[in-house]
Amino acid sequence: MKFLLETERLILRQFKESDLEYFLAYRNDPEVAKYQGWETPYPREKAIEFVDHMRTAEPLQSQWLQVAIELRSTQEMIGDVAFFIKREDERQVYIGYSLARRFWRRGYSFEAVSRLLVYLFAELHFHRVIAECDVDNISSWKLLEKLSFRREAHFVENIFYKGAYSSEYVYALLRSEWMAHHLSEQKLQAS
Repeated sequence: MKFLLETERLILRQFKESDLEYFLAYRNDPEVAKYQGWETPYPREKAIEFVDHMRTAEPLQSQWLQVAIELRSTQEMIGDVAFFIKREDERQVYIGYSLARRFWRRGYSFEAVSRLLVYLFAELHFHRVIAECDVDNISSWKLLEKLSFRREAHFVENIFYKGAYSSEYVYALLRSEWMAHHLSEQKLQAS
C-alpha cells in the first residue's frame, strides 16, 4: 500500500475494492452530499471508476488523492480525507473530507484531519494547508477552527452548484502556526 496513516481509532489508507458499497452508501446520502460537489444519486459506475482510480493513484501527484478512513474496530470504511497540491505553488496543499452520517459527532473527522495535518506539515513539510467550505456547513468550519485554521476569506454567492449560488469560507493554516499550536498541546499533555 502506497499510503497509510494511523491513529488510535482510525486507519487512513488508499481505497480497496471492498470499499465500494460503503463509499456508495455515504455518497448517496443527501445529508452527506449537501455541501459537496457531487450530485445524488451517485451512480454505481462512477463509484467503481472512482474507487479503482484512487486504489492505484500515486500519492503527491498533481491530482486529488482521496484516501479511505477505516474504523480500526470494525475494518469498515467510514469516510475519506483528501489533499491536492496547489499547481501554482507546490508548497501549498488543499484538503477536503467527508464522513458517513452515522459516524458524525464522534470526533472521527477531527482525528482523521489531525493525522493528515501531521503528515502534511511534519512529514512532508508543506508551507500552507487550505480548506474551503460552504458558509452554511457549520460543522465543517467549526472543525477547521478547532484545528486552529484561520478564516481568510468569505466569498459571497461565489459558486453556482446544485441549482443556486452559495457562499464559501476559505480557511488556511501555516506550518509555523501548526507547529506552535502542536508544540503547546504537547507541553500541556506532558504537564
